[in-house]
Amino acid sequence: MFRIGNYINRGTTLFKCSTKTTSTATTILSNNSNFLKSIRFYSTREELPERDSDQFDVVIVGAGPSGLSAAIRLKQLSQESGKDLRVCIVEKGAEVGAHILSGAVLDPKALNELIPDWKEKGAPLNTPVATDKFYFLTEKSSIRLPTPRLMHNEGNYIISLGNFTKWLANQAEELGVEIYPGFAASEVLYDEKGAVRGIATSDMGVAKDGSLTSNFTRGMELNAKLTLFAEGARGSLTKTLFKKFNLRDGVEPQTFGLGIKELWQIKPEKHNLGLVIHTLGHPLELETYGGSFIYHLEDNKVALGLVVGLDYKNPYLNPYQEFQKLKNHPLVRDMLEGGNCISYGARTINEGGLQSIPKLVFPGGALIGCTAGFVNVPKIKGNHNAMKTGMLAAESAFEQLVEAQEKQDAEPLVVDSYPENLKKSWVWEDLNEVKNIRPAFHWGFIPGMIYGALEMYILRGRAPWTLSHGKPDNERLEPAASSKKITYPKPDGIVTFDLMTSVSRSGTNHEENQPPHLKVRDSDVAKKVNYDVYGKPESRFCPAGVYEWTEPEEGDTTTKPKLVVNAQNCLHCKTCDIKDPTQNIDYTVPEGGGGPAYNGM
Repeated sequence: MFRIGNYINRGTTLFKCSTKTTSTATTILSNNSNFLKSIRFYSTREELPERDSDQFDVVIVGAGPSGLSAAIRLKQLSQESGKDLRVCIVEKGAEVGAHILSGAVLDPKALNELIPDWKEKGAPLNTPVATDKFYFLTEKSSIRLPTPRLMHNEGNYIISLGNFTKWLANQAEELGVEIYPGFAASEVLYDEKGAVRGIATSDMGVAKDGSLTSNFTRGMELNAKLTLFAEGARGSLTKTLFKKFNLRDGVEPQTFGLGIKELWQIKPEKHNLGLVIHTLGHPLELETYGGSFIYHLEDNKVALGLVVGLDYKNPYLNPYQEFQKLKNHPLVRDMLEGGNCISYGARTINEGGLQSIPKLVFPGGALIGCTAGFVNVPKIKGNHNAMKTGMLAAESAFEQLVEAQEKQDAEPLVVDSYPENLKKSWVWEDLNEVKNIRPAFHWGFIPGMIYGALEMYILRGRAPWTLSHGKPDNERLEPAASSKKITYPKPDGIVTFDLMTSVSRSGTNHEENQPPHLKVRDSDVAKKVNYDVYGKPESRFCPAGVYEWTEPEEGDTTTKPKLVVNAQNCLHCKTCDIKDPTQNIDYTVPEGGGGPAYNGM
């Protein structure tokens, strides 16, 4: 039984309360609560009332590093000034951290600024990096290379980002931030002038055919003077904001990588606490950008992953199968044998860098963290930058929020100082230094490595030019007829696994009787382009087996192949939304709480 404002979501029915409270979504009210004033169940759409609403000073979409850092900083400033801002975070995962996936090695720079006494407060930064190793892999061998300057990790920590965000959420709640996990922000709300006035959470209990089930619950409107979008890479609401406010005009297209990760517990004698390994080369062909990571955490655990640049050209490439090939390399297989795979997940990563950052502010809102794209690709880090952008947005908006509160003015704000303050911060310096390294790899692996070394060691961001990414990732595929087919070995069930076994380790779950949250706009386009020209790439680039094609039986000339969408498998990685050749697939949020349940990833 959860509360937002003066409403309680009890089971699957909405109850209205007579008294307004500001408790978090984890507050459980007794069955005979005195708060209950009236109960009404709406069985048809014709009976639906307007969504009830609640008013906040700031609403934040997404309980990741940037959203939580923004909320904490707002509350810190409130305490310092003796003011009381009402700050709310909605999170589509069933709990904070459920949808969080990253390597991750954390640079604590932003954390040191946000919560200087984080060690005393028990932050789960338990494994300092002890050793860095960097390899170029061939199919059977590994060549150790000097670790590039920006990949040295002295002073950094190997962490579970999911556990870290849970800890950040606790710090936020102690300061009075209201956090509502299990509530998916499904719609941006606008006022009569076109400014963002908040978000609406999704209705629950809607059947696949659009009818209302006996479990139907109406969504809520959460209004605010300022709405911060912290959805992570390729946010579904952020995509709509790009279009409405032309936020991507004049900037390079964003480019992405798909990160696939497993968490293993290995034999103690094979474990090396604090070891960080990064590799280039095998299993990927040199024309495909990407690399692997191997991080040795506490408790004999190892985070193992492969990042594949989604600007790859060959439609037969299968990132999941490339990851399985990686595990058969002697360097990796020897480490894993005798161990146990605990969990699996996948997520896309922004790789565009400085030239791909969109306009960040618009009437009533702003973009923070990876929804805008602040990953430093050569460093293989973005969480410190995401946190800092959330802090900067909070600091930039605070005085305006207080002034509006004092004037009892609920009009949406425009925080113009946020982009200005960002450009004066170390985040901008961090990204400017590496802005040309990722796009240089469009020239090829060897030229990219040579130019990257020039930028990293000599130019260091001082070059008077900015390289272009060129085409977006979805326009990079080449026709299947002119592409090399790739054959992948069968899994052995020991170190390599079939896809559905891996998906089962992600904990992903969706209510099956709901409208699919992965929407194919035009099935004819899918057949004429994806199937006929590119050879069904969505059946390979999805790391969860969501997309499959049903083929007609031999001799059947009347039945056409059909694209089947198994949305219940979805890991919310957004690869389909990014890589589909004609942008014919849209990721939208399912019912709140659906999706993966990453535990300690």
